Amino acid sequence: MHVQEWLETVPPLAIYLLVGVVIGLESLGIPLPGEIILVSSALLASQHGEIDPLVLGACASAGAIIGDSIGYAIGRKGGRPLLAWLGAKFPKHFSEGHIATAERSFQKWGMWAVFFGRFVALLRIFAGPLAGVLHMPYWKFLIANVFGGILWAGGTTAVIYYVGVVAESWLKRFSWLGLVAAVLIGVTSMLIIKRKAKQAQTVQQEPEPVAAGD
Repeated sequence: MHVQEWLETVPPLAIYLLVGVVIGLESLGIPLPGEIILVSSALLASQHGEIDPLVLGACASAGAIIGDSIGYAIGRKGGRPLLAWLGAKFPKHFSEGHIATAERSFQKWGMWAVFFGRFVALLRIFAGPLAGVLHMPYWKFLIANVFGGILWAGGTTAVIYYVGVVAESWLKRFSWLGLVAAVLIGVTSMLIIKRKAKQAQTVQQEPEPVAAGD
């Protein structure tokens, strides 16, 4: 039984709550398949009139914004020891290389890293806590968080829902394609960031050249 088949057995209210909670926890810094749950729920909404896509998109957006804000508060209070703790708990997601890559992105792009990070699987987990650790001004974080969360969650819900409605005769096949596409996007983004993290680690580990005469 894949995700959408399981969701068909869940009441609409529970789906709204599930989407909001899973995306909220992912945004808070816990590695969860928020994008897959959202894509599957949007496809289900296009197939069953009991699920309102507007309510679904609103729940997803609220989960993204609230989760990121909580992550920001935790990161600001916990500081770098929090990143070390997360690295011990989730070494594949919060390795030193990943943290270094995300930190450089935040230092270079600021609030844009929060906004665009919403569309990248790994940065979506980092955005809130890391922005707090780096003491990004909250008003900047909030603006990027709100607009990024609404555009990502609401936009994903709308696109998947309307594609499902238009392609109703292909819906069962598309449910697999949608899930596969979501997984591929997530895996690809993680591989790119992992490669950049390894490159960053290599650069950091290279010994500094010794000046003549030392």
